[in-house]
Amino acid sequence: MPDVIKTKTDATTDALAPPAAGAPESAADGHKSQGKPRSLWGDAWYDLRHRPMFWISSILLLFLIVVAAFPGLFTSVDPRDGDLTNHFLTKPELGSFFQPDWFGYDGQGRSIYARVVYGTRASILVGVGVTAAVTLIGGLLGMLAGYFGGWLDSIISRITDIFFGIPFLLGAMVVLNAFTERKVYVVIFALAFLGWTSICRVMRSSVITAKQADYVTAARALGAGTRRILFRHVLPNAMAPTIVVATIALGGYISAEATLSFLGLGLADPTISWGIDIAQGSKDIRDNPHALFFPAGMLSLTVFAFIMLGDAVRDALDPKLR
Repeated sequence: MPDVIKTKTDATTDALAPPAAGAPESAADGHKSQGKPRSLWGDAWYDLRHRPMFWISSILLLFLIVVAAFPGLFTSVDPRDGDLTNHFLTKPELGSFFQPDWFGYDGQGRSIYARVVYGTRASILVGVGVTAAVTLIGGLLGMLAGYFGGWLDSIISRITDIFFGIPFLLGAMVVLNAFTERKVYVVIFALAFLGWTSICRVMRSSVITAKQADYVTAARALGAGTRRILFRHVLPNAMAPTIVVATIALGGYISAEATLSFLGLGLADPTISWGIDIAQGSKDIRDNPHALFFPAGMLSLTVFAFIMLGDAVRDALDPKLR
């Protein structure tokens, strides 16, 4: 018997020992390839790394985040300072990069370039803030409705249907009209108040599918509590569709903020916003289109980058599209 134990111990030690110096590397690689398979998120990250669209959109969004966080690195001009001697007389000077007159001046003599740089912060804050709020609210309600079902599912579903019947922009206008000052957090509240319904429905459907899986049944049979099943088994496997919808919707929220500001119902002075500049530039679009082109171009580029990122994430998380 001791000889048998010694033999088993030696075999285990040999299996765990690193390969010899003279051994080919293919053996070690083959051992790793037979190890633990990648999870859904690991497989998605492996797929994302090989998508040029993901890297292009990520680099662009990273640049926009840096601009929003540190606008002083890109211009030293106060975007609120106006010089009426400039007015529309100074056209864009594309040869003087990162200078106040690079994009020209608006009708009040303010640097369009400086306003485009500082306007990035409001748009990014609104987009990220609304996305975080609707994901938290809609995800929580959808998870509760999908997992527990019954009367709780009926109540949440009927409330969701009521909010779905309200036109998004029209409802946001009504909510914003109730506030005398429309700061960034007010716009975030107005858009999140009406935008959580899509996330709720997506999460509910994902949770209903996930809770019927064998691993959830096994966890329940082993005595796992409701909280553990929800946050350790159901939620990680139901988050993928929600993340895709939230990523794509983020660009839509930025566009919605610009639309409301353009209509005079969103952000207002002294807050700097692309929507405000687009509204002011549209008044003299025939003679001075540059005042409209640059903020509108930055808005379109930002929304396009988030949509590209959302499409890349969707393709990576959906096995049917691979």
